[in-house]
Amino acid sequence: MAPDRFRGRSLIVLLFVALLALGPAALTAFSDPLHRQPSTKPTKLLALSIDSVNPSSVTTTSDPNVSVTATVTNVGDQTVDDINVRMQRAPKVTTSADLRTSLQLDQQNFDVVGEFVTVSAHLVVGQSTQFTLSMPLRALRGTVPTLEITEPGVYPLLLNVNGAPQFGSEARLDDARFLLPVLGVPADPTAEDPADEAARPVAPSTAAPVATTMLWPLADRPRLAAGIPGSLEEKVRLVDDDLATSLAKGGRLEQLVSSLEFAVGPNVDRDRALSNSICLAVDPDLLVSVSNMTRGYLVLDDPMNPTGPTREGTGAQAASEWLDRVRALADNLCTVALPFAQVDLAAVRTVNDPTVSASAVTAPADVVDGILSATTVRGVIWPDSGTIDDDTGAFLRTFGTTSVVLASNAVDAGVGGLPAPDLVRIPSAVSTNPKPADPVGSDAALHAATFDVSTAAALAGVGAEPQTPSFAPADTRYDLDRDSRAARLQDALGAISWKALNLIPDQPRSQLIVPPQQWLADGNESAAVLSGVATLLRSGLATPRPFADILSRPPDPRPFELSYSQQAVDDAVPDSIRSAAASQAARIAALADALVEDPQSELTPYRFAAPLREDLLRAMSLSGRRGVDNKNGDNTTANAIGAARVVASQRAVDAMFRSVTVLSPGGTYTLASEQSPLLLVARNDLPIGIRVRLKIDAPAVMKITDIGEQQLPPRGTRPLQVPAEVADTRNLFIDVSLTTPGGHELGEPTTVSVRSNAYGQALAIITGCAGGLLLLLAGRRLLHRFRGEPDPADEGFERR
Repeated sequence: MAPDRFRGRSLIVLLFVALLALGPAALTAFSDPLHRQPSTKPTKLLALSIDSVNPSSVTTTSDPNVSVTATVTNVGDQTVDDINVRMQRAPKVTTSADLRTSLQLDQQNFDVVGEFVTVSAHLVVGQSTQFTLSMPLRALRGTVPTLEITEPGVYPLLLNVNGAPQFGSEARLDDARFLLPVLGVPADPTAEDPADEAARPVAPSTAAPVATTMLWPLADRPRLAAGIPGSLEEKVRLVDDDLATSLAKGGRLEQLVSSLEFAVGPNVDRDRALSNSICLAVDPDLLVSVSNMTRGYLVLDDPMNPTGPTREGTGAQAASEWLDRVRALADNLCTVALPFAQVDLAAVRTVNDPTVSASAVTAPADVVDGILSATTVRGVIWPDSGTIDDDTGAFLRTFGTTSVVLASNAVDAGVGGLPAPDLVRIPSAVSTNPKPADPVGSDAALHAATFDVSTAAALAGVGAEPQTPSFAPADTRYDLDRDSRAARLQDALGAISWKALNLIPDQPRSQLIVPPQQWLADGNESAAVLSGVATLLRSGLATPRPFADILSRPPDPRPFELSYSQQAVDDAVPDSIRSAAASQAARIAALADALVEDPQSELTPYRFAAPLREDLLRAMSLSGRRGVDNKNGDNTTANAIGAARVVASQRAVDAMFRSVTVLSPGGTYTLASEQSPLLLVARNDLPIGIRVRLKIDAPAVMKITDIGEQQLPPRGTRPLQVPAEVADTRNLFIDVSLTTPGGHELGEPTTVSVRSNAYGQALAIITGCAGGLLLLLAGRRLLHRFRGEPDPADEGFERR
């Protein structure tokens, strides 16, 4: 055994000499695994996930220790021994951008460190263990390391896990980060004298509270099947029944409503501080879907076949109950309508159809008011992307929009990157056609209410499927899936607290809190966010500010410009869908213009065609373009869904055009004379009347009189009598079809075989000759009578 020990010691000596030759850096790396360079081995060995943080927000009355429960899992291909974890802290966040960038710092920047604690002796492949790690916020006495947090603020924290792989040496194998909002520092429990100034609780300054407003979105991805026109009797069709689950107890949309109901309830929000801060933001497409569900609905067996087999939907009762609860909230809270189906407003502009544009921009408020019996805030648009370009800004202003809600980096005043004020003026977005609804003397330029980019990005990360907004700067974009749901929620709580804890020079003390429109937070997460806002209000760090107050105040006097990022362009609806939607919009307009308004029928042309136009808005939705389905900028799924909706709409409208046609007589039609009318029958299979014109292509020998515009009844036929004149006797073939008054072809043309009995010029000559002969004979008879002579023609005929 001695030689073996000698060889082992020799190897150690040789290794030490080699490290000396490499220099101090190598010695540091060997002695402290935390300073090792990241491993180039592609296989990840351990995965660390935050499960909960207690307290999630520190106050003066909180526990003086921060406890983090986490789970470490062996996700590699070998056993890992000696799994040790410690807590670390980075300097508190001092800028809004640091709310996101601090979560990407190297662990060396988390320079306040705790002690390593062994959480597992070893983990085999696939095995996991949960643990809780605690660390004091501060301590005047004692030898235990602390987080050294002595003043309020938002602090980045990190859990660092080390381990020894089976085929390697001890190293840092993973970490997990999150933000800890400290609204106040609790008393130091280790102080000998609780009255000691250094041991007392440290409260935040409430001298300049932040005026706070929050938008609470209720939206979902488009669910109604495409290509189904408006109807009085038929049930709507949904592409799936997921909405029933979302509206039912424990579903996403139900929990968003439930958490808000509790937070603004009279027993919780007694002074209505939170109620006055919140504005309900509702997608009209969601309301249309839910409202139709309450009357019973069908679910497609194949989402790609809108007219295919269906089954009965199961969510009518849940839809009715949810809608009643939203009506109650809208009656108690500020309410604003979102653009229809989270549509890409830049795409709507390029479609360039007035009715489609109105359906996206102006009609949503009417839809929300009608279904919720509410009075929405008018003249304001919150684009789903949080950013618009100059042309879209002018387009919105022309359609009566006075204000938009944009990310703070979506506007620019050339002031060196400082945050935008809460309301700015955009001189480049000016109404070229002021609407009557615009107040007399109102500003022709668009106003923009801005929200903090980092706070909105943190809120977008909350939930089962984290999103990265289009407006998020490049240096703040990273794979959100590497963080757990609990960690992402912590980041959001820290973000909404940051401005209240930091006084920014030359900036107004206000904030607009904006989650993503299709927010995938569950009940606990949404309740935590509401609780965070309510805590700021109750502590005096914030004051409520109604949404309408932001819009009514004078904007910053400096001129701002719109800033449309390349990322927003990449996330937008592609040109292929835009051009297809524009072509389809023109055909829908042509059909709708030909339909007949019947005072005796509830099915109006607008009601019949509205779902077809809304299909185009759903096809241009931004839903699903920034979540887990489009990592690395891949919008293939969203593009396929949008294109399929346009195709379904095209097929449906094609069928509608074919539903109005001329019936073939099925044989040869015989004209009794050269001026006999041509009798035809037109059929309309649509459930609404339509105006048509006859288009007849006849030979030159046949003259057709235009009978002008004709009206066909719903689901019925009408005979059409067409004056015709034929100057010849022959068999003729004429092509007959119907068009809209604007000239768009309807149905299939039909060929009619016509047999004419007219003799033309020969008949005229024969008739003329016969007439002349008759006159000659009559004249001769009269001449003989005048002379008193018998007419030779009468010889042989005697009067008897």
